[in-house]
Amino acid sequence: MSTTITKRIQGLVSLFWREVAKFGTVGGLAFIIDNGLYWWLINGPMAESVVKGRFVSAMVATLFSWVANRYWTFRHRRQPNPVRELVMFIVINVVGMVIAAGFVWIARYPLDITSPAMLLFAGIFGTVLATVVRFLAYRFWVFNSELDAEPEFAKDHGIFEPGGNAAAAPALRERAEP
Repeated sequence: MSTTITKRIQGLVSLFWREVAKFGTVGGLAFIIDNGLYWWLINGPMAESVVKGRFVSAMVATLFSWVANRYWTFRHRRQPNPVRELVMFIVINVVGMVIAAGFVWIARYPLDITSPAMLLFAGIFGTVLATVVRFLAYRFWVFNSELDAEPEFAKDHGIFEPGGNAAAAPALRERAEP
């Protein structure tokens, strides 16, 4: 029994780290899109609107991120209702945008920093913090289909709960299918 529990825990950890790696890849690309676009905007068309520029760049990166996370990172955890999933994704990303833009706002106005490089750094710092918030929210709220939907974890209830409800696994699997 303890060997079975150990194998399940190892499987869960492995699954978690695969999701973290995929999320990191998507996040890295979104980071490049966000900050590359932001740098262009604050040195060009939005030079006088650095906070708005952060919102614009974050919105473009968010759209990329939703598509990539939905169809790659969490493809087996997608919700059956994509509109509800998108709305929740947008809500979480608005929180993330406010965090990232908030750091730019603090740097620009209360701290009176005008250097584009320092404003970029403030935005990057805010983005890193927002990324942690986003991963946790995506994993546990937006893309939250039960692990039971994955065949290798379908019998975990029987391992961890006395008289575990293995009969619920087929229903959960049906719910999680796109």
